[in-house]
Amino acid sequence: MRKWWPLVAICLGTFMLLVDVTIVTVALPAMAADLGTTLSDLQWVVDVYALALASLLLGVGSRADRIGRRKVYLAGLVVFTAASVVCAVAPNAGVLIGARAVQGLGAAGMFGTTIALLGMHYSGRERGVAFAVWGATNSVAAAAGPMVGGLLTQYLDWRWIFFVNLPVCLVAVVLTLRSVREAEGRGRQRADVLGVITFTVASGALTFGLIRAHSDGWTAPFTLGLFAAAAVALALFVVVETRHEHPVLDLSLFRRPSFTGIMISALFLQGAAFASLLFASLWMQSVLGYEPVEAGLCILPMCASAFLVSALAGRFGPWPPRVSIGGGLALIALGSAMQATLDARSSGSGIMAGLVVSGLGVGLVTPSLAAAALATVPPERGGMVGGAVNTFRQLGFALGIAVFGLIFQSRIERVLRADGGVPDPHGTAAALSGGQARSVVAGWPEDERAEMALLVREAFTSGLNAVLVVAAALGAVASLLVVATVRVPAGGAEQRKPEAGVSPHGQETRADAAL
Repeated sequence: MRKWWPLVAICLGTFMLLVDVTIVTVALPAMAADLGTTLSDLQWVVDVYALALASLLLGVGSRADRIGRRKVYLAGLVVFTAASVVCAVAPNAGVLIGARAVQGLGAAGMFGTTIALLGMHYSGRERGVAFAVWGATNSVAAAAGPMVGGLLTQYLDWRWIFFVNLPVCLVAVVLTLRSVREAEGRGRQRADVLGVITFTVASGALTFGLIRAHSDGWTAPFTLGLFAAAAVALALFVVVETRHEHPVLDLSLFRRPSFTGIMISALFLQGAAFASLLFASLWMQSVLGYEPVEAGLCILPMCASAFLVSALAGRFGPWPPRVSIGGGLALIALGSAMQATLDARSSGSGIMAGLVVSGLGVGLVTPSLAAAALATVPPERGGMVGGAVNTFRQLGFALGIAVFGLIFQSRIERVLRADGGVPDPHGTAAALSGGQARSVVAGWPEDERAEMALLVREAFTSGLNAVLVVAAALGAVASLLVVATVRVPAGGAEQRKPEAGVSPHGQETRADAAL
């Protein structure tokens, strides 16, 4: 059993950081009531963590290859835990959002090294088992977050969703110190600091611009300035990466269709599968009146099906990535489409069957994604590629929250305008989207509240349906792209040899430099 302790240590950290991506979704109404937040604040509580995680993963993965993966993983655990304490005692939304950003920094230290650490500790069939267990942990963590958050919020307080990280982190630190070995660094190579900065600015400005577009308008100077900043930063990132001797992301890898297909599937996976849960949680608690645990229970079947399929994938796999990743994304698309059939009379059970199907897809995609990504590059670039996969996953989630929030509020406002009885459709839509449905209904004259409550349900379900349709489209497009581009064999991570242009020690040859 001793050989599996490194896997336990890595999976504990992975579970903790991924739970914190979605654990806040069912706690958002309680946060809104306690801290007095808007929809924009709620989006940032979720988004800033995923965005910080996505922005820094590239630099962390590449840097860990050079200074030591175990060292970076431990540092990430400590930073993550300290930030969790600040989140738990935050007196207002601003402090909470800032602490969540620091949490994302610590999470990047953990997540950016997990794939490379697993690849370093296990080989042969054991590697397949390790990635299957790690994939199951990914699937369960993301889907179990709402359930765990619901239990803690309802029976303790929303602040306990952050306090609970402390004991788990302590166990993970002890296990890592005792069982995880350090990889030999690749020397004091010049860090690509400018690459990390430009990527962070590009992704942050784009996400912020999408969040502000609806409230400020698409043509507002501030909104246009954010989009312009994102475009300039992205262009600078491309220039920096093509000229830096040791870039955080080797853009030449995108010349390989398989690598490109895997990155696209990673980008669309989190957005299509999980970004809609925030809006489903608001609908169930704010409109249907569910308690946090009830809302979490409605999402629990997704967790169970994801875990089951991930476990079976390790037992009966590996399957060709085109089958597991492409098929999994198709199931996510189908599950989202099944959920997008809600009306004013629907209850939380109306989305459960679709969540089960989406969970099956998540369980297929997650373990295969990591192994297939490693199969596209030599082993010495494992940290970079592991960071890239997880970067695209979390960036997809952050952008998904921003885009879906825009669609959600716009659709609610359109329904309210069509009704004609709401004096301020824009303001009312903003209040509903921020989880204030009950206060909106209570503010109407008593003889009109029943009619207003029905209109609120119609508007909310219409907005949620629109989000789910877009999620289904993202999953379907990603599935087709994977089938068309990915050509990695089953178990490819073990079959991959150092490619021409890269020596066994990770040094570029003249042929590679000539590219």
